[in-house]
Amino acid sequence: MSLLGINTSLCNWILDFLTGRPQSVWIGNSTSSATILNTGAPQGCMLSPLLFTLLTHDCAAMHSSNHIIKFADDTTVVGLISKNDESAHREEVKRLTAWYKDNNPSLNVEKTKDMVVDFSRAQSDHSPLNIDGSNVEIVKSTKFLGVHLAEDLTWSLNTSSITRKAQQRLYFY
Repeated sequence: MSLLGINTSLCNWILDFLTGRPQSVWIGNSTSSATILNTGAPQGCMLSPLLFTLLTHDCAAMHSSNHIIKFADDTTVVGLISKNDESAHREEVKRLTAWYKDNNPSLNVEKTKDMVVDFSRAQSDHSPLNIDGSNVEIVKSTKFLGVHLAEDLTWSLNTSSITRKAQQRLYFY
């Protein structure tokens, strides 16, 4: 953080805050014994999104057709694939995976999804991305920052979700 120009005393305060933290788990009426943590930011902590932003400050797209969107602890790669050439997008995912390994935040391949939006007349099959030997699931829709996105980029899925939630909250079954 000091390389980013953050005051040394603030860096030391954050280091002190993050190291030697006891953590336990509550399930029902039972509590586990405490474990001392020296890495990571506490879940639900106000500082966690800011610390993730500082950690990922150097994680940026290398190719002009790609964008990396970071919010709190989520990272999204958006790639424009033209003329059926997926190489820049696949290389970006490979580079991002290496960045995660080098910088130690965890990358959960099980939670990673790939949604292809293809409006070309001659649609082709897209082979799954592969991260650390695991294929990334190709989905027809996903939830991104609370908004349901579908591969056809219409609002129907999101509207249905909002309507369903409103009906439940207003007790319309």
